[in-house]
Amino acid sequence: MATKRPITVEDHKNLSRQQAAKKRTAVNDALKFPTGDQFEKDLTQILESDAESDGETVVIALIDFDEFMHINTDFGVEEGDRVLIETGKYIKSQVPTGAEVYRIGGDEFGIIFRGTTEREDIFLFLNDLKNNFPVKTGDGAGHTITIGMATAFVDASRCAELVRKADGALYRAKMGGRNRVAMAKEEKMVPKTSHYTQDQLQRLAKLAKREDVGEAILLREALDMLLKKYDI
Repeated sequence: MATKRPITVEDHKNLSRQQAAKKRTAVNDALKFPTGDQFEKDLTQILESDAESDGETVVIALIDFDEFMHINTDFGVEEGDRVLIETGKYIKSQVPTGAEVYRIGGDEFGIIFRGTTEREDIFLFLNDLKNNFPVKTGDGAGHTITIGMATAFVDASRCAELVRKADGALYRAKMGGRNRVAMAKEEKMVPKTSHYTQDQLQRLAKLAKREDVGEAILLREALDMLLKKYDI
């Protein structure tokens, strides 16, 4: 008789990934929102179009449900799904014509605004969206959302850089106490000595030339991806 293999840490991780995938599918199926991949594709297409020369305002917003993890822990995954679905429906019901809502993943949603509305007015809209957030858990407790926004051609002109700016604004708003809206701001560069191999630097230079963008921008994008991977 074969000996049953003990459950390992990796088994638990794989189970968590499978549960997370099922959760994403359940919420996505209910909302039928475009996903994070489509968000980046659509944003890239807009940034590479004639939007800037046409004088269009293009703004992205990243919306995060505050302290969402405890809902799954305290009330169960089904309640967490319901809360996310209600959140998505609320956002969709409020956005103006021409704005598209996306399910970025987890408890995060995204919006792409484009048109003639000034970014200051979009900021005020997002502030109202936050202030009037109606979603409650089964115990009747109210909850909050935090939002980071960035403006195309002002804060950045490339998809990854613009998303990074909005994500940075979201992070600042979270660190500032949550339940806030923050706009991207000019960043202060901090010099830091690093060592790279010659091969890495040559490949970086080749990539920068191919994409027609500065090496520093590519390095910042890479660092942001690393921090996001480890949830920092």
